[in-house]
Amino acid sequence: MRHSLYAVEPGSPLPLGATSLAEGVNFAIFSRHAEAMRLCLYESSRDELPSFEYRLDPRLNRTGDIWHVLVPELRPGALYLWRAEGPFLPRKGHRFNPHKALLDPYAKALTGDFAWELSAARAYDPASPEADLSYSAQDDAGSLPKCVVVSDEFDWGGDRPLNYPLRHCVIYEAHVKGLSRHPSSGVAHPGSYRGVVESIPRLKALGVTSLELLPVQEFDELENPRSDPRTGERLRNYWGYSTMAFFAPKGSYSSAGSRGEQVAEFKAMVRELHAAGIELILDIVFNHSAEGSELGPTLSFRGLDNPIYYILDEDRRYYKNYSGCGNTLNCNHPVVRTLIRDCLHYWVVDMHVDGFRFDLGSILGRDQTGKLLENPPIIEGIAEDPILRHTKIIAEAWDAGGAYQVGWFPGGRWAEWNDRYRDDVRRFWRGDPGAVRNLATRITGSSDLYLRDGRKPFHSINFVTAHDGFTLNDLVSYERKRNEANGEAGRDGSDANLSANYGEEGPTRNAAIEATREKQAKNFLATLLLSIGTPMILAGDELRRTQGGNNNAYCQDNPTSWIDWALAAAHPGLYRFAAKLVELRLRHPSFRRPEFFTGQDADYNACPDITWFDETGANPDWARAEHRLAARIDGSKADILADRDDNDFYLIFNAAAESALFSIGPAPLARRWYRVVDTSLPSPEDLLEPGEELPLLPQDEYAVAPRSLVLLLSKPE
Repeated sequence: MRHSLYAVEPGSPLPLGATSLAEGVNFAIFSRHAEAMRLCLYESSRDELPSFEYRLDPRLNRTGDIWHVLVPELRPGALYLWRAEGPFLPRKGHRFNPHKALLDPYAKALTGDFAWELSAARAYDPASPEADLSYSAQDDAGSLPKCVVVSDEFDWGGDRPLNYPLRHCVIYEAHVKGLSRHPSSGVAHPGSYRGVVESIPRLKALGVTSLELLPVQEFDELENPRSDPRTGERLRNYWGYSTMAFFAPKGSYSSAGSRGEQVAEFKAMVRELHAAGIELILDIVFNHSAEGSELGPTLSFRGLDNPIYYILDEDRRYYKNYSGCGNTLNCNHPVVRTLIRDCLHYWVVDMHVDGFRFDLGSILGRDQTGKLLENPPIIEGIAEDPILRHTKIIAEAWDAGGAYQVGWFPGGRWAEWNDRYRDDVRRFWRGDPGAVRNLATRITGSSDLYLRDGRKPFHSINFVTAHDGFTLNDLVSYERKRNEANGEAGRDGSDANLSANYGEEGPTRNAAIEATREKQAKNFLATLLLSIGTPMILAGDELRRTQGGNNNAYCQDNPTSWIDWALAAAHPGLYRFAAKLVELRLRHPSFRRPEFFTGQDADYNACPDITWFDETGANPDWARAEHRLAARIDGSKADILADRDDNDFYLIFNAAAESALFSIGPAPLARRWYRVVDTSLPSPEDLLEPGEELPLLPQDEYAVAPRSLVLLLSKPE
């Protein structure tokens, strides 16, 4: 170990992290309760011993709770870790251990060129009968990734975040690796940020406006100790909901290298997505960290200031676990609030992302004892942050501790994943009794949830499927989950899937069953894309991607989760149908209304903006309506913000197993009804091109096939 390689200077407490300057690199890190801090520099990602180590002098290198030092002549690409000295008193919440190297919470990249083995990072002796109360003197630096000093220089070519208004968005939820890792993708850089760039033509062909990626912040893919009981294959953390470094894009997703190259490659991905007119939303996980429970590794927060970064139990040896993952970040502590907002600023200002989806967002509303706050500072702070003013903020408005805030998420302008939409649409198309009224509420923007606090229809993120649960194909093919490959004896994943198989479980050769499944897939897609609100499509649903009935494929980094693009040839009709639906939605403001329906026209005259019917043409008896519903949508001032009119539409739903003859009211004066969509028809008749719509003959009725959706529009005669 060499101590004289660099001369050091006191440095600055701001900004936090490692900042490359003309004169060297400034390091700054928070720890209130540490008694000493050591900065360690390394030559290689697997080095056990540092090439240079400096013990910070609190008289020179500490300002308040920030420890800082400037290392002159150091340059981007340098590798570093921290060590913190302080009390190891688990019963009082302190778990300092200088034998455990620590990641910088503000690190912008971690080395990812080897498989980390983080068992040595446990600050206790696992063989001790007192487990986490014991103390480990085993050094872990050789098995831990190193933080990388990153250069912020990049040629953005004038790029800025696109920040489309939510109501004009169609979101596509995908995984960096899953988009291009399958051999069928045909890309040169599969499973990487460059692979996402190579997938842009496919995103453009579908017509989506916004790509939402599962977590890309650095995590340990090998934290899962289980194996597939059928094959013996080691299972991995595929989804990535176990963040180690919130500022660092995942190194293994880079095709160019992982000593800082991942940052430039991520930026290039964003730049190329924006150039193609596609914005980027990141799924971000501020509810917990990869350190887990008291039996987890000491990687960063735990060893820097455990009682500040985490919500601890009354017995401070333990952690409150509202995340279901062993710990809960103390999001409303001022220090952690600063970390979160600094992180969001970095991804928006330096990385140009357009928005965030906050996993288990209700945890952001808990105070330092775990209680839900009425006006949580961090939630309000994000909503009112001037830098984030046009950035999308989307909450998963629940957590694993029992909080459920869909329709009630505080903070004003937050959008929410609307699982009520998912469940009510699934119930209707499955044919459940009593589902008609709720369907009407969901397809018109869920006013029961969002109108009461002044939010708009587009604050409802509508989805039928997401990464967590069945794919669309499996939703219409399985009545129960098939999760045995996850190594948890089928105990994981939800049992409440609201799914149906229509005669056989799983794949079938029965043509009638297969035809019903294809039609139901179209019904779900059409309902989603013709509903008021912001639609989100799960990647691969347009191809009928299957996970073989696995509804919790978090650990399946294999073809179970990757998109098989060859399915486009196997299901060309559905692929075309999905793309044309996206095009239809974006062409007609009637489906992107900025305001809720009122039941009146724009001038409060006799012709309402929406009118509901049963199959006879009468107003529905909402208490008795079953399986069938129709709505006439007045396109006048559909986009009231742009003072823009649209066509009138007649939307018909028949979830019954029998056909129904619907009476159709007259089209507006000097206009006729034309068929645009009928999911019972084969492709391309199921969705007709603009200008090729067929007039209704006769104009006053339409026979709707079993389990089918029909869309009519009015045009001049």
